Amino acid sequence: MVMLNTYAIPQADTKQQRYNVLLRQIRDIIYNENDLIANLGNIAAILHQGMNFSWTGFYFVEGEELILGPFQGPAARTRIGKEEGVCGTAFSKECTVMVQDVEEYVGHISLNDYDKSEIAIPAYRKGEVSLVLNINSHQLHNFTDLDKRNLQQVMHLIEEVL
Repeated sequence: MVMLNTYAIPQADTKQQRYNVLLRQIRDIIYNENDLIANLGNIAAILHQGMNFSWTGFYFVEGEELILGPFQGPAARTRIGKEEGVCGTAFSKECTVMVQDVEEYVGHISLNDYDKSEIAIPAYRKGEVSLVLNINSHQLHNFTDLDKRNLQQVMHLIEEVL
């Protein structure tokens, strides 16, 4: 049984070192618990707290729309259409979408006025997008290729159990 108090916010010098700790914690969760919803809830919490994001959560693909799953942060939109906003674009284009300034992104779905940048990363099951990780930040230009690579690793770990 995985104990939540096993997972502490990493005290690391660099962003990559923090991700390394978080990825180990996420692997531990995935390999020691079979329930997908429980795992996604803990993964959202670990990423949210470990990287100090403003909103961190998952959307499940259901037909032609995304349905809100486990998340951390303020209340969020429950359903997002394919091609709608950053998440819907990641779903429709089947790729990671990174937006450095949400004010410049046509069709951005705003959770609040404080969010400044966003990233959405799809996960695949049987060759099709089945889940999207969405993360918002209160900082402009918060997401880099380092974030993209590490968050894609998170989604590859999740793909192993989808």
